[in-house]
Amino acid sequence: MGTAPLKIGLTGGIGSGKSTVAAMLVRLGAALIDTDAIARALTAPGGAAIAALQREFGDAVLGDDGGLDRAAMRLRAFADAPVRQRLEAVLHPMIGAEAQRQAGASHCPVLVFDVPLLAESRQWRARVRRVLVVDCHAETQIERVAARPGWTREAATNAIAVQASRAQRLATADAVIFNDGISLAELQAHTEALWRLWNNHRPPVWFAARSSGSPA
Repeated sequence: MGTAPLKIGLTGGIGSGKSTVAAMLVRLGAALIDTDAIARALTAPGGAAIAALQREFGDAVLGDDGGLDRAAMRLRAFADAPVRQRLEAVLHPMIGAEAQRQAGASHCPVLVFDVPLLAESRQWRARVRRVLVVDCHAETQIERVAARPGWTREAATNAIAVQASRAQRLATADAVIFNDGISLAELQAHTEALWRLWNNHRPPVWFAARSSGSPA
């Protein structure tokens, strides 16, 4: 019987740089299970979640192509907690099942589960052996997200408000990479250092680019 894979839960607030770290971990040899990508596939035209979303919300949530109108749904979910809870009740079990299917089909010794809402989910914390949080200041998040096509500062602020707080995410962490005020090369160096540490089965540590930037 082979050795069980090292399962790493990767999370961070919107605009933290989590996806960049995920790509770095893949280049180092990990297999990535991206729950956002799974959600997009489920809600694409003909996706497995479309019928359930129609039953829950009606045809108005669909775009002209028959897929979920993600931008409109995002605005509704940010503004209305019950709508967000209904959406999550439809999607989260399907996302979890597909993530587990992908994990079971992988033969990679390191699996990285990219889960934006990991801090909000007891189930995800129980599924992984280590949790890596990519962290930065809230204003940095807002600036990064507002620079994306289709986003504004208000939308970015609202998105941050409905996610777990920094303190909640950090409380789940076995290690933290503080991705604020550092270069891409420095981010790569921190990611590689953590990769070496965890693949040698040593205790996790706290990574910070600079002590003055670490959250209180």
